[in-house]
Amino acid sequence: MRSVLISFGLLATLAFAETPMTKITVHVTDQHDKPVANASVIVRFVSGHSVVKLGRGVKTEWEMRSGQTGSVTLPTVPQGKILVQVIAKGYQTYGENLDIDEEKKTVEVVLKPPQAQYTAH
Repeated sequence: MRSVLISFGLLATLAFAETPMTKITVHVTDQHDKPVANASVIVRFVSGHSVVKLGRGVKTEWEMRSGQTGSVTLPTVPQGKILVQVIAKGYQTYGENLDIDEEKKTVEVVLKPPQAQYTAH
């Protein structure tokens, strides 16, 4: 049983090691280029080189909060298509699909203020 687990672990490690990886930083600012602290940053791995190899034990979604500088740095993730969402109080929600094929990527997110509400009554 133990040799089966070791073999499975070795295979998973080898499969994951073959996958091109990237280091993603998400930088969140407002319209005036000021950092937005405490924004909820969600990054979801959608598809790419290793979607089949990821398996159940490998994380495919991350949710973090931006710091005082407005930045969030994720652990190394497989290259491919990701969804980046940013939610912050007092701003419109941001969402975008990105295709990542670089070793390092900084995603610049500029949040906009909410639009005015109108009523028909």
